[in-house]
Amino acid sequence: MRTFRHARLLAATGVALSALALTACQSGSGTRDEGAAQSGSPSATKDVSKPAPEKSPQQTGMNGGSGQASGGSADPVKSARNGLGGKTGQGAKDDDGPQDLTICNGSNTRTTAQPVSRPLNHMLLTVTNTGSKRCALMYYPVLRFDEMQWVPQAIEDTQPQAVTMLEPGGSGYAGVLLSAADGSGTGADTGHKLVVGFQGRTPNSDGGPAAVPGLPAKGVHYDSALSVTYWQTDMEDALN
Repeated sequence: MRTFRHARLLAATGVALSALALTACQSGSGTRDEGAAQSGSPSATKDVSKPAPEKSPQQTGMNGGSGQASGGSADPVKSARNGLGGKTGQGAKDDDGPQDLTICNGSNTRTTAQPVSRPLNHMLLTVTNTGSKRCALMYYPVLRFDEMQWVPQAIEDTQPQAVTMLEPGGSGYAGVLLSAADGSGTGADTGHKLVVGFQGRTPNSDGGPAAVPGLPAKGVHYDSALSVTYWQTDMEDALN
């Protein structure tokens, strides 16, 4: 009888221990394999095994955008360079290009200076091409009466749209305002010798030999209003 009770006690104890072990496994409080848990966790798979899925479209979009930007900017730049190159090439072959210009000066032209009655106090400069090539009258004449120590200013409103070109035998003109019609000019003087200087390809540069046109025997009266127009292709434009 005592042996039977002892067997029943052992059996009950075994059932209780089994139930306790089962409860512990279900509640997660039992023993765990930390290494297996880390290798099998969702976070480890996302961070280590492969990149986050949401990053792939963004990276692809950036690469694609960069490629499109490069392609889009390259074509206009290339076209612009080609266009500039073409224009440069054409300019180099153009007879009107500055590098091909023959400058009009005292060595290939004849210059006259003639006072006119209308408009008042004006003089007309005429330059005629005596050479075999067309030449360019650049900017405006640089005038000097006798030992004058100052340079008459150009009348800016008379600047033409293009350089005045003279074919062989052709003429160009410039008007000279000698003195103020209302008497407001100062430093009045009479010039007996006139030197006409020619400008080169850039403003105020030396265009070559000057001209010394003849003046009336009595000379030419001028004052501080002395000024000159740009070279013109038409006589009326020079005087008006």
